[in-house]
Parts: sequence; C-alpha cells; structure tokens
Amino acid sequence: MNKYISSAIAVVAAVGLTGCNDYLNQQPEDKLIPENFFNTPANLQAYTLNFYTLLPSHSNNTYQLGTFSSDNGTDNQVFRTIGNMWVPGEWRVGSGTENWSFGNIRSLNYFLKNTEEAIANNSISGSEALINQALGEGYFFRAYAYWQYYSEVGDYPIIDDVLPDDMDVLLEASKRQPRNKVARHILDDLTKAIQYLPETSSYGKNGLSKDAANLFRSRVALFEGTWLKSHKGTALVPGGKGWPGDNSMLDGFNIDTEISYFLTEAMTSAKAVGDKYVDNLVQNTDAREGMTAGFTEANPYYCMFCAVDPSKYSEVLLYRSYSLTQNLATQIQAQFQKNAGGSGWTRGMVNSFLMRNGLPIYAEGSGYDPEWENQGIAATLQNRDSRLTIFTKDDQSVISLGLDGVTPSYYNMNWMFSADNNTRCTTGFAIKKGQGYDYKEAQGNLQSVTASIIFRASEALLNYMEACVELKGNVDGTADNYWKALRRRAYVDEDYNKTIAATNMAEEAKGDWGAYTQGAYVSATLYNVRRERRNELCAEALRLMDLRRWAALDQLIKNPYQIEGIKYWGTVYNDPTSDLAIKNADGVYIDPVVDPSGSNGNMSPKENSAYVRPFQISRAENLVWDGLTFTRAHYLSPIGYSAFVNASVDRKNVETSVIYQNPGWPVKGGEGAFNIDD
Repeated sequence: MNKYISSAIAVVAAVGLTGCNDYLNQQPEDKLIPENFFNTPANLQAYTLNFYTLLPSHSNNTYQLGTFSSDNGTDNQVFRTIGNMWVPGEWRVGSGTENWSFGNIRSLNYFLKNTEEAIANNSISGSEALINQALGEGYFFRAYAYWQYYSEVGDYPIIDDVLPDDMDVLLEASKRQPRNKVARHILDDLTKAIQYLPETSSYGKNGLSKDAANLFRSRVALFEGTWLKSHKGTALVPGGKGWPGDNSMLDGFNIDTEISYFLTEAMTSAKAVGDKYVDNLVQNTDAREGMTAGFTEANPYYCMFCAVDPSKYSEVLLYRSYSLTQNLATQIQAQFQKNAGGSGWTRGMVNSFLMRNGLPIYAEGSGYDPEWENQGIAATLQNRDSRLTIFTKDDQSVISLGLDGVTPSYYNMNWMFSADNNTRCTTGFAIKKGQGYDYKEAQGNLQSVTASIIFRASEALLNYMEACVELKGNVDGTADNYWKALRRRAYVDEDYNKTIAATNMAEEAKGDWGAYTQGAYVSATLYNVRRERRNELCAEALRLMDLRRWAALDQLIKNPYQIEGIKYWGTVYNDPTSDLAIKNADGVYIDPVVDPSGSNGNMSPKENSAYVRPFQISRAENLVWDGLTFTRAHYLSPIGYSAFVNASVDRKNVETSVIYQNPGWPVKGGEGAFNIDD
C-alpha cells in the first residue's frame, strides 16, 4: 500500500486525515480540491488511499512490540507501568478537543457527495470496478471514522452532509445522538461499502474487500449489541438511569429490540465471512518453532503473525505492509529477538488456556500438576492448548536463526531482571506471538518490516459464536461448527460441552475479568465463548474493547486486582544449583533483590506471593501497589474541555454548550472522574 500512498497527489493529501482539527475551524474542501477533480478512477483512489492510515498499525515506538503489545494494561498482558484507567482520579479530562473531532468525517462526506454526483452526471470516465472500489472505500472509512469516536465516547453527532459555514447549522449538527443510532449509521455505511467493494481489492490484501467490510460490520454490531445488554439499565446506555442525553431523541427506543437487532446483524455479517473460511483456516502444525534452518516454514499458523507478506495465508483479510526503502519500518523484531519488549502474559492469561483434553487446569481429571510450576515455564505449559505453547517463550525457545539463517539463538529468562522497563519481561511469561526468526531483520534501529494484520477471518467465527449465545442462550449448528474448528486447530478436544460442564466460575474469575458482567458471574457457556476469544485473539489489540463492552470491570471497584506472572520463589528459577536458575549473560546466577521501599529491587517479596507481582517490586511512583481498581465512568472516555467551548452559543460559556459530558466525568479539564450513582 505504501507505493500507492506515496504516489497520491499532494492536494488530496492536504485534505485527508484531518482528525486533529476542530470541525468548526476547518477550511472547506472546495477551497482545496480543484474543479473537475472527481472525474477519473485514479483521482478517486488517490483521495481514499489517504484514509488507509486510519487503520491499526505497529507502533513506531523504538521499544515496543507493535500491535502485539497493544493489549498491555489488561488482564492478558502488562507493561512495567500501568495506565491511569486503573487508578480512579488519575485519568483526567483533557483541556483540548480530545475524543471530539470531525475532520475525517467531513473530508469523507465531501468525497462521497462529489463522487456520487459525478456518477449520477456521468462525468467520470474509466473502470467501473475501480470507481466502485473507491466509493466502497469512502463508505468504509466514514464508518471507521465514526467508529473511532463512538467506540470511545458512545453518543456522538451524526453528520452526513457538507455543512455550510453557518453557526446555527453547525451547532445543531453538533448535538450528540444516542449511541444505538450512531451504531446503526455505521452499519448502514458498511452495508453500502460491501455493495461497492470488490471480492478482491486491486491492491490485493493491502486493500479493502467485501470480506474485510463484513468482518468489521460484525465487530461493530457485536460491540453495540453486547454493550446495550451488558450495561442495560445504567447511565451508559440510552434511557438508562442517569443517562445525560435528550429523551426526545429516543423515538420509542426499546433496548431489548435494539439488542436483538444488533446481535442478529452481528451473526449475519460474521456468517458471511465465517462460512467461507471455517474449513480453510491456516494450518497449525503444532511445531514449537515456526521456522527451522534456512527459514523453512514449520508452522504456518505461527508464521502468519510474523510474515513480511502474509497475503498467502487464507484467513488474512487485510494487512499493512512496511518498507525499508520508504523508511516505513518498526523495531518489533529487535525487541522480540533481543529481549522481551517490556511486556509479558499474565498468570491469569496463561491459566485460562485449557489442557488438550478440553478440561480447565483445576478440573478433576485434567492431568495438570501444580508441581510443574516449580519446574519452570516449559513444564508448566505441557499438554496445554497449542496456542499457549507456541506463543510463549521459555529458556528453550529459539528467538533467531542468526545471520547465517541456521545457527539458533535461545531466549534467556534473565530479561525478567532487566533494569530497563522497555526491554524486561514483566511477568516471566515472554510473548512470542509475532516473533520472526531472521536476525538480519532485527539489527539496528527501525529495521523490522513484519506486516501488521488488521482483519483476520477467525474473528468472524468468534463474533458469530458470541452473538449467537448472547441472543439465543445456546450454541446453534453454525456456532458449533465454528467452535470445533478453532479448538481442533488448537489441538484441544472439540467437545466444548465437556469444558462447560467442568467450568468453575469462581476459579475462572481469579484470573479472568471476562468471567464477569456488572460484577456477577456470566453463564459457563458464555464464559467459555469469551475464553475462546481471549485465547485466539491474544495480543491482537481487542482485549480492552471486549472488557468494556462486557461491563467486565465492575468487580474491581471494591476488589483491587493483583497482576501476577510466573511462580518464582521456591522454584528452579531462584535455585542457584538448578540448570534453569536465571543467570546473566556471563552465566552468573542473578540474586533476587527485594527492595519495595526503594528503587533497587528486581523481584516482589515472597511473603506477598510466590508468584511474580510486577507492580509490587517497588512502591516508588507506583499507584497500583495495592492492586488495579476501577470506576464505572472509565468505561467511556471523556470529551475534552475545549469541545464544550467550541459547541457553546457564544464560543465562551460552556454552560450554553449543546453537547454534554459522559456520565461520571466533569467538563473542566484536568479533573478526574467521580463515581456514577446508578
């Protein structure tokens, strides 16, 4: 895609991606775009190509694992520091227009209006297929632009027109609409996108297709359907107790009808993708190492996530490419192959993976032996779901095949003791999902060109399964087929009913926030669907979205949660006589230093837990020593203070603003949220 973007004409580049600009202050597009611009497919494509950069990508942060570290700060994986979401009062309202911008929406409105007029007037000459592709991209990206804000703040304005520079008109258009209406609008745009997009983009899998749009449509519908159901009756849904919106906008709103509508749409869109790929998922050979000497692919499922060009993998629907020649690269592989990238799976995450016989580790007959935890990671993970064993490093894991493509290098557990937060393994369970084997790609700065997968067909199977259980209360034939396919690939017994029957929600809740909705346990069936999602999509940047839509964080309000990692105290790792004792690069045993009151410690106190507690190593500047907690206001993000000023009648007095703040958040910048009284 980079070669296409680089050739886009400059005048269009000035129009696209204006998300940081305030809607009322933008220069109209008709002052930037030349007359008769919308008359060739090439020009239409040049316009929409700018918006591909809205999609997720690997971070260019020198010390991060790109997309694979995007779940940091959840119950799945953690960085050495934690976000303010888990420290009520510390997440504060911004002073600008945070979470409130219409630049991209305006630019896309302008594109769609002019393109459709040009088509109606027969003033575009050229390939109809390319014209339709660009039009489909326009609808998709407008839906995506709305999604970016709606998914953060809920209620949001719906603006489809290119509005005149008239203050009264702009203020009226700025009023927030109920979130379900915004979600319906997004689905409508995606329906149009699917109508126009091709089965295969002219850009290959670097471009949007019908399947990618259907997958995203299922994600949006599932998000809204489960949000309305999980948060029902609260201030976070239209008409709920304390909802700050205008009841006159509800138009006979019935939340149960809306829940049914969105879950049904999620199933429909997910099935359109799932049925095409359920019998054509990428093969998992169960090989512990994805590649062998000479970079020979040993496990396609593993290699899909670290590929430079993943287009050959069936379930990849859309991905972002990187290029050294265009200075578009990351340092992902340098972190994967040299250290632990500052992240690590949590103990709760690891414990959620089933034994291969389909039983949870605590269940009678599972075969799991807690003594394995004293013997190290490799022992702990034996006989488990394949996804856990292939995507977790231990001291036997190959991290590169060297400059010659043959000689292996092995992971050293000593990264758990790194003094650098950006390179250490926070929990001891180092992440391997996405790690390549070509050491040449890991050298120097910003050298990795590992692709970023944006949409993967397996998500459609999971979306259908969840929507089905939420709507029907059981697993239908399609969901049954999907679920068995995912478990079969993971080398787990396909009989999910055996798992459900053996599930103890109190045990699962110890390490999985997804066991809850509004502070109560969900059914064992729904929980196991959530478990499957957690395990399949780990490190793919969807965990926090899921926790928020499930209302899965209420229990943290009164019960702070301690993140834990590997068992360290009393194990082979802190036994100097053991072959698995953690040693430095010179082979010298690393003595644990417990210094919670200072800043020299490298291990949490054994009296607190035998397991690593990354947030109990030092109290210094540590707001979560006593655990992660929550306030319900944090399910939604706050709107920045200046947005209220800009949407006020006189552009000064926020009391006259036509927009309202989200529940539990003040309007004034620099202040934290207060508890929502439901």
